[in-house]
Amino acid sequence: MLKYISDIKLREQIGASTNKVEAYNGFSKWLFFGGDGIISENDPEEQEKRIKYNDLVANAVIFQNVCDITLILWELSKEGYVFSKEDIVMLSPYLTRHIKRFGDYMIDLENIPQPIEEDIPV
Repeated sequence: MLKYISDIKLREQIGASTNKVEAYNGFSKWLFFGGDGIISENDPEEQEKRIKYNDLVANAVIFQNVCDITLILWELSKEGYVFSKEDIVMLSPYLTRHIKRFGDYMIDLENIPQPIEEDIPV
């Protein structure tokens, strides 16, 4: 405890890690459909399934958000906008405003997404 109190770098590192975990937990809870994130089943297998399915949905949304952010950054870069690594570090994949949680979704399995370039010039 004394090391934590006396070491500012350690406190910053722990604070940053805690913030990331809390952001993910809030994001995951927001995606949990119905019941406000409460699992009402007493069956351990059902509980495990619900947790894993929620993590799967969260990971899929995070992946889509990262793809969308990357495409936007590429477009901005092509338009001449300049941003640094520090700018990109501040972006979060835990975006929810654009999601209709209880909406109707049409999935077009014939529409194959374009490959995404990972390296953004910064």
